[in-house]
Parts: sequence; C-alpha cells; structure tokens
Amino acid sequence: MEKVTEENPKSETQAPPSPPPHHQMDADDDDENVKQLKECSSLYLALQDCLVDSNRDWKSCQKHVQALKACHETRTKK
Repeated sequence: MEKVTEENPKSETQAPPSPPPHHQMDADDDDENVKQLKECSSLYLALQDCLVDSNRDWKSCQKHVQALKACHETRTKK
C-alpha cells in the first residue's frame, strides 16, 4: 500500500484561538443562579474561574471570595 501525505498549503503557522473562560457554558445557558447575583455576577464568575484554575483551592482564591462577600453585603444593605 502506498502512503499518501497531505501538505499544508499555508506556510505560516497560526496560533490556536484562546480558550473561552471556564464559565462560558454557564453564561451561555443563562444560569438563573448567576442572574440572581445581578451586579455581583462577574465577581462570582471570576471566583469560579479561580477555583477551576487552582484545583478548588479556596485559600488561593480568598481575594475573590472577599470581593464577592463585600459585593453581597453592599447589595443586602440597600
């Protein structure tokens, strides 16, 4: 059997597209829980990204936890 190889007509290599944020699918699904957070939703999604990136290490994501907590406290005082 003869082996057939295909050549890439482009001589330039292109960088792969950047991956979507970890929460992209949640946002695409219009998650009702995230919608309820209103102005704090971006902080919640940033926390979720941090947790994924850090293998669920809450200690390394305390900056995000505290920001979400402060946002929630501000919202509940209104």
